[in-house]
Amino acid sequence: MFHKNTEKLESFIGANSNFKGDVDTKGTLRIDGAMEGNVNADWVLLGEKALLKGDVTARGIVVGGRIEGNLKAKEIVEIKAKGQVYGDVSTNKLTVVEGGLFDGKSSMAKEETKVVEFQAKKV
Repeated sequence: MFHKNTEKLESFIGANSNFKGDVDTKGTLRIDGAMEGNVNADWVLLGEKALLKGDVTARGIVVGGRIEGNLKAKEIVEIKAKGQVYGDVSTNKLTVVEGGLFDGKSSMAKEETKVVEFQAKKV
């Protein structure tokens, strides 16, 4: 999930927290509580007991809990075994682990392919 270049966990909504409002942050946001609002971050991690009602825009989104809203990720959306997504997903790469629930439409942008032409050597 994380690469050496990925930002560290910088923002956190705890398990016993209820948050209403939009969040716009750099780095990684982890949500373990309940949140109602839209999220814009580099990475979003949703814990198994988390509930998010709102849209998410990020480079990558990992869903362990429940999201009721649309997801838009530049790189990947991963729905874990206990994850539930009720909404549309737009991403380059979508993974749904066995047991995960996805109820919505998905659209996957094709990555641009680079064509490299080689010149043949004359013998």
